[in-house]
Amino acid sequence: MALIVIGNKFVKDLESSGTLGVYVPLEGGSEGRYQRRLRMAGYTVVHMTARGLGDLSSYLTNVHGVRPAHLGKKDIHTFFIPPILASNLEQLPAKSKGLVLWLIEGHILSNQEIEFLVNLPKSQPRVKIVVERGGDRTFAWKPLQQTLPTAS
Repeated sequence: MALIVIGNKFVKDLESSGTLGVYVPLEGGSEGRYQRRLRMAGYTVVHMTARGLGDLSSYLTNVHGVRPAHLGKKDIHTFFIPPILASNLEQLPAKSKGLVLWLIEGHILSNQEIEFLVNLPKSQPRVKIVVERGGDRTFAWKPLQQTLPTAS
């Protein structure tokens, strides 16, 4: 019964702040329960890793070019990929509340990239963001803005 109450608080906190930084147990498994709570609340969850994303604003909101690895003396072509958020928002079911972008390995993101993610739901209100910021003994979360180091 406690998970139902905690899961609902997680969804409400995400809806109110727009972005959450989560700390998950290192053995894994518990984050799937919270993703299931989000799906039950009417959100579509897109699960991605933060490694190798490059420029977040280009990758998430603009058409961007991707070059495959060069494997010899072949012509290198650039493939253009549609923005991740726009293409997923277009495919949402009619009754969906919105899209949750769940980024794992978020500890490698710079402070500037975290700031971009904090401001993204303000420009696109149907997008919510959850970033795994590190490990902890229990599943814990707080607004993503509070996970940034304070300037002294």
